[in-house]
Amino acid sequence: MFLDILSDGLFAAVAAIGFGSISNVPVSAFKGCALLAALGHATRYTLMHLAQWNIMPAAFVAAIVVGLLAPKLGKYWNTPVEALAFPALLPMIPGMYAYRAVEGALLCLISKTEADFNHAFYLLNNNGMICVIIVMLMVIGVTIPIQVAHRKVNG
Repeated sequence: MFLDILSDGLFAAVAAIGFGSISNVPVSAFKGCALLAALGHATRYTLMHLAQWNIMPAAFVAAIVVGLLAPKLGKYWNTPVEALAFPALLPMIPGMYAYRAVEGALLCLISKTEADFNHAFYLLNNNGMICVIIVMLMVIGVTIPIQVAHRKVNG
């Protein structure tokens, strides 16, 4: 299980570096993006697989971890906190739920019967709501600790 957690964090770190590179993050701060992504994603993975949490609260707690660590790493790498935190969160966006929501929308368009439409509409709503809620929880989870840290520094 430890290797699974480690590999999950590693792949998240690689993805965060990629997102950081297209987000104009300084190259010197890529290590910070990678570290935050690895810790956040590994937190979510651990909560989901070891503690049997649902993806929604696990993603929220993982975003809080990223939000708590981002100000310290931002100071260390002399980089804006958001430049580190948001590329670190992007690997946690629930792509499969988003994909299934779009698939449900397309199935709605091509459905021939009411039963097929109802099933496709259910898929669209269920997966779309889960995706939106996870993204909102991640934004809230990362923003609150960053704002608290910002207020402590700026009085």
